[in-house]
Amino acid sequence: MTKKASSQPERRRKRIFIVDDHPIFREGLAGVIRQQPNLTVCGEADTAMKAFEEIRALKPDLLLTDLSLPGKSGLDLLHDLRASHLDLPTLVISMHDETQYAERVLRAGGQGYIMKQAGPERVLKAIATVLAGRIYVSKNLSSGIPERIVRRRSTSKNSPAGKLTSRECEVFRLIGEGKDDRKIAGNLHVSVRTVSHHRAHIKEKLRLKNDAELVRRATHGAGTE
Repeated sequence: MTKKASSQPERRRKRIFIVDDHPIFREGLAGVIRQQPNLTVCGEADTAMKAFEEIRALKPDLLLTDLSLPGKSGLDLLHDLRASHLDLPTLVISMHDETQYAERVLRAGGQGYIMKQAGPERVLKAIATVLAGRIYVSKNLSSGIPERIVRRRSTSKNSPAGKLTSRECEVFRLIGEGKDDRKIAGNLHVSVRTVSHHRAHIKEKLRLKNDAELVRRATHGAGTE
C-alpha cells in the first residue's frame, strides 16, 4: 500500500497548502494527507502573511487554513487571495463553532468549513468535496446554506453584522472567548489602543449600548448571524 502511494506520479496528485500556527496539528494533518495516493502537501505556513507569498509561488490546488492565526486571520487571507485574483479553492478547518463561522467563510469566498474535532475520514471527505468543485459543510448546515448566502450577499450592506470587517470579526470572536483588550492585542499583534478602536466600532455597527452588551452578544455569537 505504501509502495502504491509513493509510485503515484506527482503530477497527478492534488497539491495542498496548509496554514495553521500549531505545529503538532499541522504535522498531523499533513501526515494524513500524504498517506493518500492522490494527494500531497506542497507547502505549509504558520501565518497568513507567509502563506500568501508562498501560495503565489507554489500555486497549490487547495488551501487548508485555520481561522485563528497570528496577525492576519484566515478570513483576512481569503480576502487577500480574492483581491489578488487568486482563485484558489479553500477549506477552513477550525476549532470554532461552524454555526457561527461557516457562512461567513463561504461568503468570503471559501468553499468549505470543517471543525478540527472531525476525524481524518471526514477531513478527507471534505477535501475531496472541495476539490471536486462543491461546497462542504456538515449535514446540520447543508440544508439551505447556499440560498442563505445568496440572500445575504444582497442584504449584507444593510445588516449591522455584515458591516464588520474581518479584523473586527476577529476581535469580536476573541471578546466572546473572554479575552480582555490586552490579551486580544497580544493575539493579533496590535496595540491595545487599536483593539479599543475596534471594540468601539463593533458596538456602533451592532448598535450595542455598552461593553456588557458587547460581551453578551459576542459570547452567543449573534454578531455573525
